[in-house]
Amino acid sequence: MRSLSQVPYAVVKLARDSQRPTGLNYIQNIFTDFVELHGDRRYADDPAVIGGVARLGSLSVTVIAIEKGRTAKERSFRNFGAPHPEGYRKALRLMKQAEKFGRPVICFVDTSGAGCGIGAEERGQGQAIAENLMELSTLCVPVISILVGEGGSGGALALAVADRVWMLSNAVYSVISPEGCASILWKDPKKAEEAAACLKLTSEDALRLGVIENILPEKDLGQKPFYDRIRGALAAELEQLSADPDLVTKRYDRFRRIGQVKERT
Repeated sequence: MRSLSQVPYAVVKLARDSQRPTGLNYIQNIFTDFVELHGDRRYADDPAVIGGVARLGSLSVTVIAIEKGRTAKERSFRNFGAPHPEGYRKALRLMKQAEKFGRPVICFVDTSGAGCGIGAEERGQGQAIAENLMELSTLCVPVISILVGEGGSGGALALAVADRVWMLSNAVYSVISPEGCASILWKDPKKAEEAAACLKLTSEDALRLGVIENILPEKDLGQKPFYDRIRGALAAELEQLSADPDLVTKRYDRFRRIGQVKERT
């Protein structure tokens, strides 16, 4: 029998817990000398996406995080972690800048999905996400993405076309929220628990399906040992990735393998 933490909808609730560390917490506790950069150079600055230059030990990196906020006021300001097109364009601008200067890119993903609404659509939400997917697939520097809470749909994938994708043990990664899935399939959002079981959205599911490479345990979540472990894992992984001359080809192959089905003979 599964433990409570392994029941898919229970994991969804844990991933949404307002007391979980937010993107800004990871930046402040893992990196040093962080300098935030603002704006997409086209429309505006999106507070749902925080990004800039920092140091991971002695290594200069570009770090990008989706930030939900914690209090009601912060969450409203951050649009509850649902980025607008300018947020994704800001992220892409920082990624291309990182490529220019040879800096690895590290992303922290926590979003129920991209911002929806007339304004977001008018400003090209779909195109902004699509451009990120395309550009990330050929970025010539190492990219590591960590899902630290919710990983919802294209809103999460726009920052997760990476060489390595990791998840916290109680994070989720899915094409749609359980409530949205239940509303579409059964016209009843109350069947979210059943939908969650069908979506295979837990970290264990993602690892088994080859969607991610590593599950990060949540022991001491939000405490110094927790952040120290992530810092050490990132440094070790980036050292290996930086020495790989065939990075882009392997990234392409990684995503081509996902979803492959072996035919029975």
